Amino acid sequence: MDMLWSGWGDPAKAAPLPDAVTGLLRDLLGVTPRASGPSTLDEIELPAPTLTDEARTALRSALAAEDALRDDAESRIRHTRGKSTPDLLRIRAGEVEDIPAAVVLPATHDEVLAVLRACAAHGLSAVPFGGGTSVVGGLAPETKRPFVALDLRRLDQLLAVDEVSRTAVLQPGLRGPQVEALLNEKGWTLGHFPQSFEWATVGGFAAARSSGQASAGYGRFDEMVLALTVATPEGTLETGRAPRSAAGPDLRQLILGSEGALGVITAVTVRIRPLPQKRVYEGWRFASFEAGATALRRLAQDGPRPTVLRLSDETETFIGLAQPDAIGAADTPPSSGCMAITGYEGTEEETAARRAAAREILLACGGECVGEEPGDRWEHGRYNAPYLRDALLDAGAFAETLETAGFWSTLPQLYAAVRDALTTTLTEAGTPPLVMCHISHTYENGASLYFTVVSAQGEDAVAHWDPVKRAANDAILAAGGTISHHHGVGTDHRDWYAREIGPLGVRMLQSVKAEVDPSGVLSPGVLIPVR
Repeated sequence: MDMLWSGWGDPAKAAPLPDAVTGLLRDLLGVTPRASGPSTLDEIELPAPTLTDEARTALRSALAAEDALRDDAESRIRHTRGKSTPDLLRIRAGEVEDIPAAVVLPATHDEVLAVLRACAAHGLSAVPFGGGTSVVGGLAPETKRPFVALDLRRLDQLLAVDEVSRTAVLQPGLRGPQVEALLNEKGWTLGHFPQSFEWATVGGFAAARSSGQASAGYGRFDEMVLALTVATPEGTLETGRAPRSAAGPDLRQLILGSEGALGVITAVTVRIRPLPQKRVYEGWRFASFEAGATALRRLAQDGPRPTVLRLSDETETFIGLAQPDAIGAADTPPSSGCMAITGYEGTEEETAARRAAAREILLACGGECVGEEPGDRWEHGRYNAPYLRDALLDAGAFAETLETAGFWSTLPQLYAAVRDALTTTLTEAGTPPLVMCHISHTYENGASLYFTVVSAQGEDAVAHWDPVKRAANDAILAAGGTISHHHGVGTDHRDWYAREIGPLGVRMLQSVKAEVDPSGVLSPGVLIPVR
């Protein structure tokens, strides 16, 4: 099943906002319904075709299946941009000037190589496409050349499982649920559950350095990767002969996070873990975000480390976003303080022991256990926030997210700086916002901050958001944060990423790209500034 072209996920799961939430948006933020609904698929007018007969013939010859080259309107529209709020607002308005010229669906590594060579020979660009879930402009190249969306859904096999070494070899087109189903039936789990889990793919997890909601226990996706196979216009790159190596710089780390700009990932070897016997989640209340963050730091640094460890600030807790499945529910009144969710997975004995030990730390830090019900609600609604975003857009609100990470010592300043930038810029523009935040990924040395912003849309919502996003990005760098913890760079963050790594870092990446992609085929303008 394809994702909703003008929104997120499965259309059957979409639901309107509860009346209580609609009233809050109206009274608190001045949100009013939009004058007209979004365009329908058949109303969108496409620009003139840009794929030459010669290029089409070359692409067809690179692909074995008759239906592996598609240039019909619906296929192209469904592969236009990603799922950020500006992406959705533009597609809903029928704006498709940056639509791909065609969609190709290779089924093997060799077909990917052949497609890239055909693109190089005929002046085309290629953008790898997994689940289409990018929220940072990763699927919107900056190029004047025609480009093809290189859809990897047909590379969707579990190629091998090594139960002695506890590894699995996965193809990039596998979605999160497919991976878990294939591994679970053999008694294993990958343990990677990002909010985009239901739709994002293995290739996307690797290309964007994804981090899942159980990262406290299982680690980030880049920590799970042991080997990669990569197709480039100049040939094949194989990385990873052992779990760790001192044989020079680790080229895996160059490909991880490269967002399709340096190659197309066609196989990923990952570590796997035994399928847990027990999963349990519970809620904890803290008097303040500062107190809750101190408790999370204690667990992250000194243990025991839960599998899931997250904390919502006062605003997010009050609104109910700490438990997305409960927003607007009559039996769930607004909450005070800050809600933390802890989760434990493993054997019965291990789970009970870690839960009991963590409980002592949380109590010592001033936490109040509020039972398993908040944890169960969080688990049930853990993938629902993007659907909520779509409902907010339908109601006339603007809703977007952004994230960063920093060291524990500077996290309070980073939190304050980004909140202030978002609040000040939107208020000055006449649309005072609701700004919420949570910590969802913790490390010994620091943590992530994930912000959600809701406001009225203004007359031109995309243009209205642009200076706000820029102000937030500037605030992140000024406060010492990274421009992205797990969403990636894309085109939206590229200029700030260049500031983060400096001119020499940019030239290093440009030099690598010049070697593996001399014709500039791969995702031009994504991640790496064009020379």
